[in-house]
Amino acid sequence: MVLVLAVLLAGCGDVRQAAPPRRSLDADCAQTRPENISLHPDCDPAVTDPHSVARQITIAEKTVRDRAARPDLVAAAGRQAQRGYLTLVDHPEWDATVLSEVPGSLRDAIARNAAACRELHAMTTRLPATVPAWHIVEPPDGTQLRAYYLQAQRRFGVPWFVLAAVHLVESRMGRIVGNSSAGAQGPMQFLPATWMHYGLGGDVWNNRDAILGAANYLAANGAADGTGAGLDRALYRYNNDARYVRAIRHYAEVMQADERAFLGYHTWQVYYRTTLGTVLLPTGYSAPQSMPVQEWLAKYPQ
Repeated sequence: MVLVLAVLLAGCGDVRQAAPPRRSLDADCAQTRPENISLHPDCDPAVTDPHSVARQITIAEKTVRDRAARPDLVAAAGRQAQRGYLTLVDHPEWDATVLSEVPGSLRDAIARNAAACRELHAMTTRLPATVPAWHIVEPPDGTQLRAYYLQAQRRFGVPWFVLAAVHLVESRMGRIVGNSSAGAQGPMQFLPATWMHYGLGGDVWNNRDAILGAANYLAANGAADGTGAGLDRALYRYNNDARYVRAIRHYAEVMQADERAFLGYHTWQVYYRTTLGTVLLPTGYSAPQSMPVQEWLAKYPQ
């Protein structure tokens, strides 16, 4: 199966260039959090050094894992963590400092998230000068998605966290509606011929059907044990690149270690890397055809 990712360019990017502007904490924001970092999207801290990044990601990831946290705070924390990773991934020289300052309980997850982003970046050899002909929608409810993953796991033996990781990378868990440049379709990005064989008669654009089809395909290629060489071979068949395999394994192992990490990933937005920097494609973005980045930014300044 030759499957072209729709979101390799939409994963982790350089938010210093064209992403939504940040502002430093003001007095109101500082009062809302004793740590001086707010989870309110309008109160993002300036993250210009590894110490700020370590604090930002730590607070966000702790909130995601806090079972007492309100759902709206968990959602804000997931997005804040993503922005922290977007910054960290462009500064590998900060890794040692960041990892030394975050809690030991989070160190492996943070290292894996940064590594996954970098693996996906490395797969992109040429950045586009256009934004894509996609629609960006709200993803299905997280509880519903977990039910789909578990249904697929029971039927095909592929672990739910592997399916969630593939879903995250391929379409931001259903946020991206659009074809890849090679014609791959749906939230799990199937080429039509492969979907005909593994799609179980379902709708390639339906998240449940696509998740079941992906589990069917991965199981048929050896992923049912969920670990080891069989899973690696199946993921390599899904996308013929060892960097893709490593990225999926990183995300999957974070969720395997702590299933609440899924709640953070579920909130991750679509950032799209271009020749003019990284732009946010927000919910509601809709382009019937690709357009130059300059044109998009002129219409919707960020």
